Amino acid sequence: MTTAHVFIAASLDGFIATRDGDVSWLTPNGAENEDHGYDSFYGSVDGIIMGRGTWEVVSNFDPWPFDKPVIVLSGSLTQEDVPAAQQKTVRIWNTSLPETMRKVSAEGWSRAYIDGGKLIQSALAEGLVQDMILTRIPVLLGSGLPLFGSLPKAIPLKHLRSESFPSGLVQSHYQIAP
Repeated sequence: MTTAHVFIAASLDGFIATRDGDVSWLTPNGAENEDHGYDSFYGSVDGIIMGRGTWEVVSNFDPWPFDKPVIVLSGSLTQEDVPAAQQKTVRIWNTSLPETMRKVSAEGWSRAYIDGGKLIQSALAEGLVQDMILTRIPVLLGSGLPLFGSLPKAIPLKHLRSESFPSGLVQSHYQIAP
């Protein structure tokens, strides 16, 4: 079965974007010039599974940042909503996350990158996430789109390592404890 992995950044107070989806605050103090391990992480996955809201933000990135398959989970979008430049990599699926994981496993995926706050929350609640790399950005937003929400039960984590960067970013890698 395909394993699910998270690589995400959040403000110190736990938000992944402002209420209007702005993420310009993610690279303070020269952080854009630091290696936070994203390329290595991205190289380790077979594709990305993201929620509709996250895709609506990243679909406007120019150039399109993904050369691997991207599955967008949505009950309201169709394949016709995908811009021509993304048609080779982006597929819209109206399936549950467990069903999506079964389908990508059948396609031969070993590791899936789970992206988007609500989707990460669902993946955690359903016990699908194997590990999580969380980078804290030294900013307080006060409000916005939260990374974590309510969960049906506590999820124990095993801390694997942490690293701080000159920009003030602090990155921690956690394994989801069995």
